[in-house]
Amino acid sequence: MDTSSVWRRKNKALSCFPRLNNPLRFEMVIKKRTSTGPGVEVHPDYIFPLVLTSATQELFGCRADEDLTEASPYKLLNKEDVVQDMKTRAAVSDFSPVKQFVLDYPDDEILLVFDREFTYGQSFYLALTPEAKERILHTPQAAEAQPGEVQGQEELVVKSPEPQAWIPLGSELEIEEDSTKFSRDKLRYRVSRARRDFGAPVSFSDHVAVDDVHKCVSFKDEKFTIKLMEKECEVQAIPILSNSSAQTQWEYPKNMCTQYEPRGFSMEEKENYRQSEKLRKFMNTVAPSVFRALQQNHIMDVFVDDWRTLGEDVGGKVDTHLKEYQSFTDLNYSKDKTISHINWHPSINGIVAVAMVERASLEERIDNSTKLLLKHPLILFWSFSDPIKPQLLLECPDDVLAFEFCPSDPNIIVGGCMNGLVVLWDISAHVDRLQGTRPSGGRSTSVSTETFDLEEKRKNDVPVVHYCAISAIESGHKAPITDVQWLPETFEVSRMGVPLVNPNTACVQLVTCAPNCSLMFWDIRAQRVGVQPLSDKKQRVEDNPYSVLDTFSHLNLTWKPLLKVTLPRIDSSAARLPYSPLKFSLQHNCRDRLAERGETPLDYSNLRVTSAKNPEPLGDFNTKFYVGTEDGELIHTDWKLEKDNDSGRLFSCKPLTYVIAHDGLINTVQRSPFFKDIILTVGGWTFALWKDGVMEGALMQSPCSETKYTVGYWSLTRPAVLFIGRADGSMEVWDLLEKSHEPSEVQNITIDSITCIKPFFSKLHFLALSDDLGTLHVVQIPWTLYNPSSNEKLKIGKYLEKEVERLLYFMKRMEMRGQEKNSMEAEEQRKKMEPMVGERTMEVKEEEDRKEYGRYLAQVKVVLKELRM
Repeated sequence: MDTSSVWRRKNKALSCFPRLNNPLRFEMVIKKRTSTGPGVEVHPDYIFPLVLTSATQELFGCRADEDLTEASPYKLLNKEDVVQDMKTRAAVSDFSPVKQFVLDYPDDEILLVFDREFTYGQSFYLALTPEAKERILHTPQAAEAQPGEVQGQEELVVKSPEPQAWIPLGSELEIEEDSTKFSRDKLRYRVSRARRDFGAPVSFSDHVAVDDVHKCVSFKDEKFTIKLMEKECEVQAIPILSNSSAQTQWEYPKNMCTQYEPRGFSMEEKENYRQSEKLRKFMNTVAPSVFRALQQNHIMDVFVDDWRTLGEDVGGKVDTHLKEYQSFTDLNYSKDKTISHINWHPSINGIVAVAMVERASLEERIDNSTKLLLKHPLILFWSFSDPIKPQLLLECPDDVLAFEFCPSDPNIIVGGCMNGLVVLWDISAHVDRLQGTRPSGGRSTSVSTETFDLEEKRKNDVPVVHYCAISAIESGHKAPITDVQWLPETFEVSRMGVPLVNPNTACVQLVTCAPNCSLMFWDIRAQRVGVQPLSDKKQRVEDNPYSVLDTFSHLNLTWKPLLKVTLPRIDSSAARLPYSPLKFSLQHNCRDRLAERGETPLDYSNLRVTSAKNPEPLGDFNTKFYVGTEDGELIHTDWKLEKDNDSGRLFSCKPLTYVIAHDGLINTVQRSPFFKDIILTVGGWTFALWKDGVMEGALMQSPCSETKYTVGYWSLTRPAVLFIGRADGSMEVWDLLEKSHEPSEVQNITIDSITCIKPFFSKLHFLALSDDLGTLHVVQIPWTLYNPSSNEKLKIGKYLEKEVERLLYFMKRMEMRGQEKNSMEAEEQRKKMEPMVGERTMEVKEEEDRKEYGRYLAQVKVVLKELRM
């Protein structure tokens, strides 16, 4: 009888045992218990399974796997506490199913057991009688049944398989037919060699293998053939295998430990190995190779990815898609609102601030004016570490359309409101919260937006910072402020618009613009007036219900602009109003100097405006700037004021030049971070690039898009890349080195209009986008869009220079064509003005024709005579 058939029979006979895959393995066969479901036992009458919520577990101190574990599953509950819980929460209490049992329980403490294995279908069960409590707590160490075990359970029986006699059923014939048998005797070969050749030295030499090459080509031997025979195979059906398991019953916990001890050499063995000749030879053999490998690793990094360093030369398709990193929205603060402006925190990574405004038309604002006055708009501070809830809220008197962090002090924020007011905030008291380290004590400067909140609820809410100062209502803009910028700390502006040396080491002035045809310069320092009485200061402190920092208390409700610049029309005869600015770009970075900043914050209340008696003007300073209007015009003007010789009044000079740049309102006027004389403007359905001083036309203007452009921004790392947002929620990425007639990449980001774009430069390059639905999207810029190519700045500079040459040549040709046209028109006009010559009579004309014909005939005769014809 062959071996395979025997094993087949044994496996068939042993298949009745659960989990008996190996015939040599012993298994415990346990009959199933009577239960109400698969794997769930029927609980006895003296216990009751319970489901306890996390709140109930924390209230009674019986949290699963924390207060109660598998080693310590028991908890004695006070009966009065359970009864009080049932009275407080009534039917919601988790102990309501056993209310009558608890009330009838005679003792003061009830036993609660943590059932980790869900023996009775729930994670806890309650002992309903004192006898059951004593029986569970004092379980004997002998192998007795647990409390609540079913009485009809079978005893554990250990069995082992017994060998049985083989019963032939005919399968041995099949095995014998398929078995291989030897049909001939085995071949024997003997290989011998002379004894003197063993161990003899062998020398090899090189030989050109040309003539001595022997090839063994395969060939077909006609005398020997292999006949392919059909092979019959049988398959025997077997019963379906089933996996069963058995688990031993847990009786009582035991604490056990096992300690491992390393097995090593003795001192004598170690000494023998150290002195061995074999170890010395091994070290001498491998030492040169190890030293060589260490030297190579020190010279060159073998783990560097050469393909990644090649950059654009890597084969395959380059990924240029923007990948969304996070999105921020809030059900309370973002509902029915849109984001008007975005700004990254200058010094804390991962913090972005957004201004929320009502998404309503003018008619809707008028109808809901009372509701809007009662609900203050907010600026939200979002953090990458918590995308669910904002970290800080800035309360605003009205919707803020633009705000900026102070470059010298990021804790100071200025904003421009829709009602024309300028607002200042100081968030120095909340820097620890934004950085992630929230202090437990200290005076809080935040207030709650809800008047009737409890003190306990206020501690859990997001802090709301009230504004420190607001401009005077009668002295501000009469239209919504659409743009605000800080002047750098390198200079300041006098009341005449003259640039002066800034004696402070901080930014103290800012510029705002609004469609009411003006730009205003503001100074956050106190005016040089008389000393404020101490009683007024005390009164102002007592009238501070929101505990606002007194950083700018000297400006609140009295802040007036230092300088006002209007934009009159170049053509004074036009009946239209002056230009209405929306965005502007100052050329304040043409003179830079490093300012030494102190670590201690400035006291702005002690700073004073520079005296006009001894000013220190800056020589060779460019005061020109560009303004984009709501009519699509780009204006180049000067902020210096001129004095009328007759009346002595100061007035703004007319713009130097202007050009109609776009077919819609201009929403972006921004200088390139790499070329300070290159300006990007976005408006209507196009965007354009301009060069400072060349106002004859745009260096480059994009083709008209199918959808309106809403915003644009330069890349902070690549001089040739632009990000343009559209009204349909798509983002266009323009790479001017790749192609300038169409975008390099168009990707849909959101379902609504993109309102603002702000890139952020860090280890991971991010781009913040906001839409009209109040959602902030942070996308990650791919490697190809933020990693500049070799000499990219030089290449794009040459490209812009060629565009300037082309524009100047085109304008020169246009001028030449204009001169030619004017000269032709003048010639035609001169001919028209000459006196008309009298018409000659017909007879005179005929007489002249006859004379001409006679001269022709005489000439013909002379020619014929010369030819003797």
